[in-house]
Amino acid sequence: MSYRVGIDIGGTFTDFALLKDGPKDGQVILHKNLSTPQDRSIGVMEGLETLAGKEGLSLGDFLQRCEAIVHGTTVADNILIEMDGAVTGLITTQGFRDEMEYRRGYKESIWDVRLEPPIPIVPRRRRLTVPERVLADGSVHEALDEEAVREACTKLRKQGVESVAIGLIFAHVNGDHEDRVAQIVAEEMPGIPVSLGHRILSRAPEYDRISTTVVNAYVAPRVNAYLERLVSRLADAGYAKQLMVMQASGGVMTRAYIEAAPIRLLASGPAGGVIASARTGGAKGYRNLLCVDMGGTSYDMSVVQDGAAPAEAGWNMHHRYLVGVPMVQVETLGAGGGSICHVDKGELKVGPASAGAAPGPICYGRGGLRPTVTDALLMLGILSTGEGFAGGSFRLRDEGVAEAFAALGAELGYDAQQAAFDCWRLVNANMTQAVRRTTAAKGMDPTDMAMLAYGGNGPAFAAIQAQDLGIDQVLVPRASPTFSALGTLVAHPAIDEERSCSAPADALDLDRLRGLWADLAADAAAHFAEAGFAAEAVQARWRVAMRYAGQNWALTFDLHEGRGLDDLGFVDETLSARAIAAFNARHLAEYGHVREGEVPEITGVRLTAQVETPMPPAGGGFTAPVVEPAPHAHRRANLGDGFADVAIHKGPDLIPGARVTGPAIIEEVFTTIAVYPGWQARVDDVGDYLLVRQS
Repeated sequence: MSYRVGIDIGGTFTDFALLKDGPKDGQVILHKNLSTPQDRSIGVMEGLETLAGKEGLSLGDFLQRCEAIVHGTTVADNILIEMDGAVTGLITTQGFRDEMEYRRGYKESIWDVRLEPPIPIVPRRRRLTVPERVLADGSVHEALDEEAVREACTKLRKQGVESVAIGLIFAHVNGDHEDRVAQIVAEEMPGIPVSLGHRILSRAPEYDRISTTVVNAYVAPRVNAYLERLVSRLADAGYAKQLMVMQASGGVMTRAYIEAAPIRLLASGPAGGVIASARTGGAKGYRNLLCVDMGGTSYDMSVVQDGAAPAEAGWNMHHRYLVGVPMVQVETLGAGGGSICHVDKGELKVGPASAGAAPGPICYGRGGLRPTVTDALLMLGILSTGEGFAGGSFRLRDEGVAEAFAALGAELGYDAQQAAFDCWRLVNANMTQAVRRTTAAKGMDPTDMAMLAYGGNGPAFAAIQAQDLGIDQVLVPRASPTFSALGTLVAHPAIDEERSCSAPADALDLDRLRGLWADLAADAAAHFAEAGFAAEAVQARWRVAMRYAGQNWALTFDLHEGRGLDDLGFVDETLSARAIAAFNARHLAEYGHVREGEVPEITGVRLTAQVETPMPPAGGGFTAPVVEPAPHAHRRANLGDGFADVAIHKGPDLIPGARVTGPAIIEEVFTTIAVYPGWQARVDDVGDYLLVRQS
């Protein structure tokens, strides 16, 4: 018996998906335990020990049988949310000291005159400049003043700097000056980690590159220290293989690859759920999905189009900081089971502050005193104190919950039950409105999609959200409570890198293009070899970024695809014509027009490479005979139409073909599915749920 384990650490729970014996057997075991904010690696080890116990093994024996442990985490996100990263300094080109402050004039809420800019990761006193200048063609206009670099190091050292970002102008074209600055920093500030712009993000424009490099420098020490602790704990417990880590791009790669640029971890947890959604939806015949993930702390939404969740490199704003590395597009809202319900200046609000895992909601009985969304679900009867919660790890308590909502309601002039119901209505409205904003901004219509709901709390709200959005079908996989953890097992080992190259598309230097792609391929081959994969097993997509002259943004698209990393035969005299035709087609699809007769320009080349690995089986269909199961019990609950006697079903007892008509509640081991009035839940051939709105 061998195992593969996927892990996703959230703000409240750490989720595990255990795949036994690979895809032939395909049995997936789910587990959740509370996260350990003081050291999240502790929660990981506690969960692995529980899984080992379920298999009747010691932790050491279990880890020795693990073929892979794949890990997604919000460690980098939490650093930016809590603003407790490293004391960071920046060394940049003279004259560009305030690049970080300009932010391109970007403001998240353009009409809010009171909106303050984000807290500067590097305040001005730690942004130092040195004389040097590289031109756009890579030539050196002004030599690097090495003495100025040493003086800058002295100033940064006196300010207690713990991490240094180096971002020089046009270093993505010629990185020699940045490399030399890094050597001097190593001499003058031994042991201080350095982030080089041309290695973190090797493309223009300079603001994107410097911002991404600064954020990387800010999160790197804590992220790498966390990974080091986890790897050490795993090794001490008997795990001999490499830890694989989820990336924001939707692929996984070795810890050594991540350590070189920990910014790749940012938003990696939510990316796992999107990848799992694309895989599951595609297997069931749904290629366009609105994916919603409501956990304990946040609500994440994303879109799968034509069966894919593309990772885009560009204007990715995370926690108000621009990060230009490839990322699966996920929008996040501070709305989860732990979101705190409160009154602010006479107005009821839910979130974004969360009770998290410690102390947690009042009903956890761990010291929480402020009412949360989970407490509201308990007050409404959607959750119960009668059964084990989170897989039976503990039971919810009602002590103090009604009193907290009574106090909340007193501020607004109504009773505890009404206060709890209004909290339920408000958090649902917040999430639904966030979906409308996101899809409208992308020019998408939610009614053209099915919804796929996951996370511990997603299925409790999914159908009522879908109804508000005009969506008639909601997929709830049986593994939805730990879907992002399952996504780490679905994701392929992958590398996504780019290099800057600016030239008119009809006057390309083919030797230069071939050399850039060859460098990317050599780097990818080395990383895959380190992970134990041969270069010939790699599926490679050779890509270009292009735009019309004067455009701010480039479109990236595939130019060639093949197996292996040495297939550069496509770089020939026909490349220009093929690239221009492909770009015009993509521009027409994206923007609805092309500039006839105008020659676009190439701004960069990119290599996206991956290796296929074993996956859990997925499927669907409704071939089993329809059965109407008798409810396990009844409970007084409010599913939007007032309190009524609602049928309660036990999820593990529902077999393929089972059909449950709302209003009803299905209690799965790690989640609760609310079947609202006017909805029906059906169990498909593999045990997943499809919620359908009745006409």
